[in-house]
Amino acid sequence: MERRVVVTGLGAISPIGNSVDTVWDSMINGRCGIGEITYFDTTAYKAKLDAEVKDFNPRDWMEKADTLRSDRNAQFGIAAAVQAMSDSGIEGTLDPERFAVYFGSGIGGIQTFTAEMDKLRSRGPGRVSPYFVPMMIANMAAGMIAIRFNCQNAALPAVTACASGSNAIGEALRAIRHGYADAAITGGTEAAITEPGVAGFVNMQALTTATDPNAASLPFDKRRAGFVIGEGAAALILEEYEHAVRRGAKIYGEVCGYGSTCDAYHITAPRPDADGGRRAMAEALREAGYKTGEKIYINAHGTGTPLNDKGETLAIKGALGEEEARKAVISSTKSMTGHMLGAAGAIEALACLKALDTGIIPPTINLLEPDPECDLDYVPNTARELNVDIAISNSLGFGGHNACLAFRRV
Repeated sequence: MERRVVVTGLGAISPIGNSVDTVWDSMINGRCGIGEITYFDTTAYKAKLDAEVKDFNPRDWMEKADTLRSDRNAQFGIAAAVQAMSDSGIEGTLDPERFAVYFGSGIGGIQTFTAEMDKLRSRGPGRVSPYFVPMMIANMAAGMIAIRFNCQNAALPAVTACASGSNAIGEALRAIRHGYADAAITGGTEAAITEPGVAGFVNMQALTTATDPNAASLPFDKRRAGFVIGEGAAALILEEYEHAVRRGAKIYGEVCGYGSTCDAYHITAPRPDADGGRRAMAEALREAGYKTGEKIYINAHGTGTPLNDKGETLAIKGALGEEEARKAVISSTKSMTGHMLGAAGAIEALACLKALDTGIIPPTINLLEPDPECDLDYVPNTARELNVDIAISNSLGFGGHNACLAFRRV
């Protein structure tokens, strides 16, 4: 018998706030976290904007020794996990061997890689940090979170580009649903705003070259011309329903569906027919018991790239049918956070849960010139009060990875 899985804790570090309350307040009030890149001199770079985490001090969340041997992506992940654990109150309530960690990162420790390569070239191999490898590898956020909270079940990263956070949550759902674990710390983290990271993305024409923060991340707008690179982390505590009820936990919602597919088409471009994304949504909705006529909120992948937004619109229509797709409310919170890459699916899952909990749908800000090929209801510019029956989050990553999560109130 499949077990029900609920969310009992949330945490967030993001360009629009470093707590769940500040993130949600920013989302529903349409605050943009985009600004000029401050981490390095962008004179020679076509892209000038990013979405940076502000006022983050890892010492607020970790011992000094741990900050010195961890990449910024792991620090973000640990900070979000500490918040979520505190929020949930789950610590000490179950066997460590039944507590898992599934935490994604699309790129891992690229800041460490960049810094240590600079040392290698300028000062020789003897100056490379002995912590270079553990700081760089993409599983280390999951490993350090497991160490911090003595989680002795599986501790696995999902590394599926921009779908990493969503795949991590989905795989944690399956582990608990089928009895392999009773709870999990899950989500995603990323800290990839570096010279090579930005150069690589801009040279493949993925990043916007806009200089106005309010005309840069433009999901579903006909002016869109690329995404804005962001960073941060979000964490969720997933827990078997009966265990959560027995200990009197606050329940944000139920994770009731997950679809994971691959386009098997191209390393960066989505399938023109959007069938991979359609199938991921259809599978998540099938698992969630979605019925025609239910009110649905979709937190879109919505990157603001020409191909993604047009293709995702097509996928939504394919999954729901044209008539129901036109009744759905859809928004892209990337219009505010930028694209947090491997953390995007996790922060967007958080947005879905808060939308269900509060009855407020966050907007797609700066949507001023709708694209005729993106002709659905994307909640432009202003949040909307609406109680929906189900919320889903889409994540579509390089390599053709598609993930969709579905949530309901309990």
